[in-house]
Amino acid sequence: MGRDDDGNRKVGCCERFHRSISKWMLPEELHEQYLERANCCPPPIFIILISIGELAVFIYYAVWKPQKQWVTLGEGIWNSPLTYKSDRREEAWRFVSYMFVHAGVEHILGNLVMQLLLGIPLELVHKGFEVGMVYMAGVLAGSLASSIFDPLSALVGASGGVYALIGGYFMNAVVNFREMIPLLGVFRIGVIVIIVGTDVGFALYRRFFTHDVGLKVSFVAHIGGGVAGMTIGYVFFSAYNQKLLKDPRFWLCIVCYVVFLLFAVLFNIFLSPA
Repeated sequence: MGRDDDGNRKVGCCERFHRSISKWMLPEELHEQYLERANCCPPPIFIILISIGELAVFIYYAVWKPQKQWVTLGEGIWNSPLTYKSDRREEAWRFVSYMFVHAGVEHILGNLVMQLLLGIPLELVHKGFEVGMVYMAGVLAGSLASSIFDPLSALVGASGGVYALIGGYFMNAVVNFREMIPLLGVFRIGVIVIIVGTDVGFALYRRFFTHDVGLKVSFVAHIGGGVAGMTIGYVFFSAYNQKLLKDPRFWLCIVCYVVFLLFAVLFNIFLSPA
C-alpha cells in the first residue's frame, strides 16, 4: 500500500469513490462498516441492464418504427404490445412492460439519468436484489394505481420504478437527517424536491394541458411508485447489512403491498369503468 511523504496511507481513487458513496447513501455510523466490505463485485448489474433494455426499446421505435418518436409521442408506441392501455389490461404483462416504452427524448433521458445517478450508488451499497425489488415494486404499484385513479389513460415510461428509488432515498435522507452532515442533508432533500416537483409538474401539464393527438398519458404512476418507495424502499434501504425477515417493518410493508395488489386486481376485474 503506498504512503505519502508523511508516512500516511494513500487513498486510492476506488476508496475515495466508495467514501463518497457512503456519505451520500448511509448515516455516519455505518460509513466504516460499508467501507470494510465495499467492492464492485457484483457490479450494479440490475440498474444497468434495465437502462440498456429501456434505451434499446426506445431506439427500436425511433429508428425502425419512425413516428417522430425522437421528440414527441407517436402512434408507434400506442400500438406497442408493451404499452399499458386500459382496454388491453387483460394482457397482464402490460402492467410491468410499460416501463420499457417512453414518450420522447426528454422522457427517456430524464428517467435514465435519474435511475443511473441514484440506482448505481444504491446498488453498490444494497446490492441488486434489494434495488431490483424496490424498482419493480414501484413499476407495478404505478400501473395498478393508474388503473384505479386514472383508469382511462395510457401509461408509458419507467417513472414508477424511478420514483420508488427516489422515495426510498428521500425517506432515508429525512429520517437520518441528524446523523448526516447538515448541509449535505439539506442539499439532498432540496435536490429531490426540485427534481420531483419539476418532473411531476411536467407530467401534469402533459396530462391535462397538451393537445397532442393520441391517448393521454397518466401521471399517477409517479405517485404510486413514490409511495412504494417511501414504504418498501425505505425499509430495504434503511436495513443496511441487517436481516429483513426479522424486521417487523418489512412484514408490515409486505402485507400492505399485498393487500393493495389484491384490491387493485379485484377493482380491475369487477369495478373498473374502462
